[in-house]
Amino acid sequence: MTPKNCMLCPRKCGADREHARGRCGAGAAICAARAALHQWEEPCISGKAGSGTVFFSHCTLKCVYCQNHEISSGGFGAEITPERLADIFLELEQAGAVNINLVTPTHYTYGVLRALDRVRHRLSVPVVMNTGGYELTETLRLWEGYIDIYLPDLKYVSAAPAERYSGAGDYFTHASAALLEMKRQQPHPRLEGGLLRRGMLVRHLVLPGLRRDSLAAVEWLAENLGTEHFLLSLMCQYTPNGRLADFPEIDRRVTTYEYMSAVSRARELGLRGYTQERGSAQQIYTPEFNLYGIQEVNHVQRKNRGLF
Repeated sequence: MTPKNCMLCPRKCGADREHARGRCGAGAAICAARAALHQWEEPCISGKAGSGTVFFSHCTLKCVYCQNHEISSGGFGAEITPERLADIFLELEQAGAVNINLVTPTHYTYGVLRALDRVRHRLSVPVVMNTGGYELTETLRLWEGYIDIYLPDLKYVSAAPAERYSGAGDYFTHASAALLEMKRQQPHPRLEGGLLRRGMLVRHLVLPGLRRDSLAAVEWLAENLGTEHFLLSLMCQYTPNGRLADFPEIDRRVTTYEYMSAVSRARELGLRGYTQERGSAQQIYTPEFNLYGIQEVNHVQRKNRGLF
Protein backbone atom coordinates (compact mmCIF):
# COMPACT_ATOMS: atom_id res chain seq x y z
CA MET A 1 0.00 0.00 0.00
CA THR A 2 1.55 3.28 -1.12
CA PRO A 3 0.25 6.62 0.16
CA LYS A 4 -1.76 8.50 -2.48
CA ASN A 5 -1.76 11.60 -0.28
CA CYS A 6 1.14 10.95 2.07
CA MET A 7 0.64 12.24 5.61
CA LEU A 8 2.84 9.75 7.44
CA CYS A 9 5.25 12.28 8.99
CA PRO A 10 4.98 15.83 10.37
CA ARG A 11 5.88 17.27 6.96
CA LYS A 12 2.44 16.18 5.69
CA CYS A 13 3.57 16.84 2.13
CA GLY A 14 0.56 15.10 0.58
CA ALA A 15 2.62 13.51 -2.20
CA ASP A 16 1.06 10.85 -4.42
CA ARG A 17 3.97 8.49 -4.05
CA GLU A 18 2.81 6.23 -6.85
CA HIS A 19 3.84 9.01 -9.24
CA ALA A 20 6.13 11.36 -7.29
CA ARG A 21 8.53 11.37 -4.40
CA GLY A 22 7.58 12.76 -1.03
CA ARG A 23 9.44 15.54 0.67
CA CYS A 24 11.46 12.83 2.42
CA GLY A 25 12.65 11.58 -0.98
CA ALA A 26 10.79 8.26 -0.88
CA GLY A 27 8.73 6.96 -3.76
CA ALA A 28 6.38 4.01 -4.04
CA ALA A 29 8.76 1.13 -3.28
CA ILE A 30 10.61 0.34 -0.07
CA CYS A 31 14.24 1.37 -0.48
CA ALA A 32 16.94 0.13 1.88
CA ALA A 33 20.70 0.56 2.01
CA ARG A 34 21.99 -2.06 4.40
CA ALA A 35 20.92 -5.14 6.33
CA ALA A 36 23.49 -6.49 8.75
CA LEU A 37 24.39 -7.46 12.27
CA HIS A 38 25.25 -4.14 13.87
CA GLN A 39 27.41 -4.10 16.99
CA TRP A 40 27.69 -0.38 17.69
CA GLU A 41 24.39 0.25 19.42
CA GLU A 42 23.95 0.42 23.20
CA PRO A 43 24.88 -2.87 24.92
CA CYS A 44 21.26 -3.72 25.67
CA ILE A 45 20.42 -3.34 21.96
CA SER A 46 23.47 -4.93 20.29
CA GLY A 47 24.31 -7.60 22.85
CA LYS A 48 27.26 -9.77 21.85
CA ALA A 49 25.93 -11.04 18.53
CA GLY A 50 24.67 -7.74 17.13
CA SER A 51 21.40 -6.03 16.34
CA GLY A 52 19.71 -7.12 13.10
CA THR A 53 19.69 -3.68 11.56
CA VAL A 54 17.93 -2.59 8.37
CA PHE A 55 18.83 0.94 7.26
CA PHE A 56 16.01 2.40 5.16
CA SER A 57 16.84 5.02 2.55
CA HIS A 58 15.67 8.64 2.78
CA CYS A 59 14.58 10.47 5.93
CA THR A 60 11.94 12.90 7.11
CA LEU A 61 14.70 15.02 8.68
CA LYS A 62 17.63 16.55 6.80
CA CYS A 63 20.20 17.00 9.55
CA VAL A 64 23.24 18.78 8.17
CA TYR A 65 25.54 16.75 10.47
CA CYS A 66 24.04 13.34 9.65
CA GLN A 67 26.65 10.57 9.66
CA ASN A 68 24.49 8.50 7.30
CA HIS A 69 23.89 11.29 4.80
CA GLU A 70 24.50 8.96 1.84
CA ILE A 71 21.19 7.28 2.53
CA SER A 72 19.24 9.95 4.43
CA SER A 73 19.77 12.73 1.87
CA GLY A 74 21.66 11.04 -0.96
CA GLY A 75 19.08 8.33 -1.42
CA PHE A 76 21.60 5.48 -1.64
CA GLY A 77 19.91 2.08 -1.56
CA ALA A 78 18.02 -0.53 -3.52
CA GLU A 79 14.32 -1.15 -3.97
CA ILE A 80 12.97 -4.26 -2.27
CA THR A 81 9.55 -5.80 -1.97
CA PRO A 82 7.80 -6.40 1.36
CA GLU A 83 8.21 -10.11 0.67
CA ARG A 84 12.01 -9.78 0.34
CA LEU A 85 12.12 -7.58 3.43
CA ALA A 86 10.27 -10.26 5.38
CA ASP A 87 12.88 -12.80 4.30
CA ILE A 88 15.66 -10.43 5.39
CA PHE A 89 14.14 -10.27 8.88
CA LEU A 90 14.25 -14.06 9.12
CA GLU A 91 17.80 -14.19 7.72
CA LEU A 92 18.98 -11.68 10.29
CA GLU A 93 17.53 -13.71 13.13
CA GLN A 94 19.03 -16.87 11.67
CA ALA A 95 22.41 -15.11 11.57
CA GLY A 96 22.17 -14.53 15.32
CA ALA A 97 20.58 -11.08 15.59
CA VAL A 98 19.25 -10.31 19.06
CA ASN A 99 16.51 -8.11 17.58
CA ILE A 100 15.22 -6.68 14.29
CA ASN A 101 16.22 -3.01 14.22
CA LEU A 102 14.28 -0.79 11.78
CA VAL A 103 16.23 2.43 11.17
CA THR A 104 14.06 5.36 9.94
CA PRO A 105 11.16 3.22 8.65
CA THR A 106 8.34 5.77 9.02
CA HIS A 107 8.00 6.76 5.37
CA TYR A 108 7.69 3.05 4.47
CA THR A 109 5.20 2.28 7.24
CA TYR A 110 2.69 0.36 5.12
CA GLY A 111 5.28 -1.78 3.33
CA VAL A 112 7.24 -2.61 6.48
CA LEU A 113 4.08 -3.54 8.37
CA ARG A 114 3.14 -5.78 5.48
CA ALA A 115 6.54 -7.47 5.76
CA LEU A 116 6.13 -7.90 9.50
CA ASP A 117 2.67 -9.38 9.02
CA ARG A 118 4.27 -12.15 6.97
CA VAL A 119 6.82 -13.19 9.58
CA ARG A 120 6.17 -11.79 13.04
CA HIS A 121 4.58 -15.05 14.19
CA ARG A 122 7.91 -16.71 13.29
CA LEU A 123 10.23 -14.15 14.88
CA SER A 124 11.42 -14.90 18.41
CA VAL A 125 13.40 -11.65 18.82
CA PRO A 126 12.04 -8.16 19.57
CA VAL A 127 11.34 -5.60 16.85
CA VAL A 128 12.95 -2.18 17.35
CA MET A 129 11.78 1.10 15.82
CA ASN A 130 14.88 3.31 15.55
CA THR A 131 13.82 6.85 14.72
CA GLY A 132 14.90 10.48 14.81
CA GLY A 133 11.87 11.27 16.97
CA TYR A 134 10.17 13.48 14.36
CA GLU A 135 6.97 11.45 14.24
CA LEU A 136 3.21 11.82 14.20
CA THR A 137 1.31 10.13 17.01
CA GLU A 138 -1.32 8.89 14.55
CA THR A 139 1.37 7.12 12.51
CA LEU A 140 2.90 5.61 15.65
CA ARG A 141 -0.48 4.12 16.48
CA LEU A 142 -0.31 2.13 13.23
CA TRP A 143 2.82 0.46 14.64
CA GLU A 144 1.20 -0.46 17.96
CA GLY A 145 1.46 -4.19 18.57
CA TYR A 146 4.34 -4.55 16.11
CA ILE A 147 7.06 -2.71 18.05
CA ASP A 148 8.60 -4.16 21.20
CA ILE A 149 11.31 -1.52 21.66
CA TYR A 150 11.18 2.14 20.73
CA LEU A 151 14.59 3.71 20.13
CA PRO A 152 13.92 7.40 19.39
CA ASP A 153 16.11 10.47 19.48
CA LEU A 154 15.24 13.62 21.31
CA LYS A 155 17.46 15.93 19.30
CA TYR A 156 16.32 19.41 20.31
CA VAL A 157 14.05 21.33 22.64
CA SER A 158 14.62 24.77 21.09
CA ALA A 159 13.09 25.63 17.71
CA ALA A 160 16.01 27.69 16.36
CA PRO A 161 18.65 24.92 16.17
CA ALA A 162 16.02 22.42 15.06
CA GLU A 163 15.22 24.65 12.09
CA ARG A 164 18.83 25.56 11.31
CA TYR A 165 20.32 22.08 11.49
CA SER A 166 17.38 19.81 10.60
CA GLY A 167 14.93 22.05 8.75
CA ALA A 168 12.25 21.31 11.34
CA GLY A 169 11.45 24.20 13.63
CA ASP A 170 8.49 22.23 14.93
CA TYR A 171 10.70 19.29 15.92
CA PHE A 172 10.09 19.40 19.67
CA THR A 173 6.35 19.84 19.29
CA HIS A 174 6.14 16.55 17.43
CA ALA A 175 8.97 14.68 19.15
CA SER A 176 7.65 15.37 22.64
CA ALA A 177 4.19 14.10 21.67
CA ALA A 178 5.74 11.09 19.92
CA LEU A 179 7.78 10.09 22.98
CA LEU A 180 4.68 10.25 25.16
CA GLU A 181 2.88 7.98 22.69
CA MET A 182 5.81 5.54 22.68
CA LYS A 183 5.72 5.52 26.48
CA ARG A 184 2.00 4.74 26.37
CA GLN A 185 2.65 1.76 24.11
CA GLN A 186 5.76 0.48 25.92
CA PRO A 187 5.77 1.95 29.45
CA HIS A 188 8.00 -0.55 31.25
CA PRO A 189 11.56 -1.39 30.13
CA ARG A 190 12.21 -5.12 30.51
CA LEU A 191 15.77 -6.41 30.46
CA GLU A 192 16.66 -10.10 30.24
CA GLY A 193 20.27 -11.22 30.38
CA GLY A 194 21.40 -7.66 29.75
CA LEU A 195 19.24 -7.30 26.61
CA LEU A 196 16.28 -4.99 26.30
CA ARG A 197 13.24 -7.05 25.37
CA ARG A 198 10.53 -4.40 25.68
CA GLY A 199 10.34 -0.71 26.47
CA MET A 200 11.93 2.53 25.31
CA LEU A 201 15.49 3.82 25.14
CA VAL A 202 15.76 7.53 24.30
CA ARG A 203 18.92 8.90 22.69
CA HIS A 204 20.20 12.43 22.98
CA LEU A 205 23.24 13.49 20.97
CA VAL A 206 25.03 16.40 22.61
CA LEU A 207 25.82 18.98 19.91
CA PRO A 208 28.51 21.69 19.91
CA GLY A 209 27.30 24.95 21.41
CA LEU A 210 23.95 23.53 22.54
CA ARG A 211 24.77 22.69 26.16
CA ARG A 212 21.68 24.48 27.48
CA ASP A 213 19.46 22.66 25.01
CA SER A 214 20.91 19.33 26.16
CA LEU A 215 20.12 20.22 29.77
CA ALA A 216 16.58 21.16 28.76
CA ALA A 217 16.16 17.84 26.93
CA VAL A 218 17.32 15.80 29.91
CA GLU A 219 15.07 17.76 32.26
CA TRP A 220 12.03 17.36 30.00
CA LEU A 221 12.58 13.61 29.78
CA ALA A 222 12.82 13.21 33.54
CA GLU A 223 9.76 15.34 34.20
CA ASN A 224 7.50 13.97 31.47
CA LEU A 225 8.51 10.33 31.03
CA GLY A 226 9.50 9.51 34.59
CA THR A 227 12.75 7.90 35.60
CA GLU A 228 11.34 4.34 35.69
CA HIS A 229 9.67 4.34 32.28
CA PHE A 230 12.61 4.59 29.89
CA LEU A 231 16.37 4.29 29.56
CA LEU A 232 18.53 7.20 28.40
CA SER A 233 21.54 7.11 26.09
CA LEU A 234 23.60 10.30 26.26
CA MET A 235 25.88 10.38 23.25
CA CYS A 236 29.12 12.28 22.70
CA GLN A 237 29.81 10.69 19.31
CA TYR A 238 29.14 13.84 17.29
CA THR A 239 31.67 13.86 14.44
CA PRO A 240 31.95 16.75 11.92
CA ASN A 241 31.25 15.24 8.52
CA GLY A 242 33.25 17.56 6.28
CA ARG A 243 30.12 19.22 4.86
CA LEU A 244 29.63 21.98 7.41
CA ALA A 245 31.19 25.02 5.72
CA ASP A 246 27.89 26.88 6.11
CA PHE A 247 27.62 25.88 9.77
CA PRO A 248 31.05 26.72 11.25
CA GLU A 249 29.69 26.87 14.80
CA ILE A 250 29.15 23.09 14.80
CA ASP A 251 32.20 22.19 12.72
CA ARG A 252 34.03 20.92 15.80
CA ARG A 253 33.85 18.15 18.37
CA VAL A 254 31.82 18.44 21.55
CA THR A 255 33.88 19.54 24.55
CA THR A 256 34.16 17.52 27.74
CA TYR A 257 32.38 20.33 29.59
CA GLU A 258 29.43 20.31 27.19
CA TYR A 259 29.02 16.57 27.43
CA MET A 260 29.61 16.16 31.17
CA SER A 261 27.11 18.93 31.93
CA ALA A 262 24.38 16.73 30.44
CA VAL A 263 25.71 13.61 32.18
CA SER A 264 25.82 15.34 35.57
CA ARG A 265 22.26 16.62 35.19
CA ALA A 266 21.00 13.17 34.19
CA ARG A 267 22.60 11.69 37.28
CA GLU A 268 21.10 14.40 39.49
CA LEU A 269 17.66 13.58 38.11
CA GLY A 270 18.06 9.84 38.72
CA LEU A 271 17.91 8.77 35.09
CA ARG A 272 19.11 5.30 34.09
CA GLY A 273 20.94 4.30 30.95
CA TYR A 274 24.23 4.87 29.15
CA THR A 275 26.97 7.38 28.62
CA GLN A 276 29.72 7.13 26.02
CA GLU A 277 33.47 7.30 26.25
CA ARG A 278 34.97 10.26 24.44
CA GLY A 279 36.67 7.96 21.91
CA SER A 280 33.26 7.20 20.43
CA ALA A 281 33.46 10.30 18.21
CA GLN A 282 35.18 8.55 15.32
CA GLN A 283 34.13 7.96 11.74
CA ILE A 284 35.09 4.28 12.07
CA TYR A 285 31.70 3.78 13.74
CA THR A 286 29.76 4.93 10.67
CA PRO A 287 28.67 1.79 8.80
CA GLU A 288 29.24 1.13 5.14
CA PHE A 289 26.02 0.71 3.20
CA ASN A 290 25.51 -2.38 1.07
CA LEU A 291 22.09 -3.97 1.19
CA TYR A 292 22.35 -7.44 -0.20
CA GLY A 293 24.21 -9.58 2.27
CA ILE A 294 23.62 -10.20 5.94
CA GLN A 295 27.07 -9.37 7.21
CA GLU A 296 28.86 -9.61 10.51
CA VAL A 297 30.51 -6.30 11.39
CA ASN A 298 33.98 -6.77 12.80
CA HIS A 299 34.85 -3.30 14.12
CA VAL A 300 35.12 -2.71 17.84
CA GLN A 301 31.81 -1.98 19.57
CA ARG A 302 31.26 1.68 20.36
CA LYS A 303 32.10 2.10 24.02
CA ASN A 304 29.12 2.73 26.29
CA ARG A 305 28.93 2.65 30.03
CA GLY A 306 26.09 2.95 32.53
CA LEU A 307 25.05 6.18 34.15
CA PHE A 308 25.57 4.29 37.42
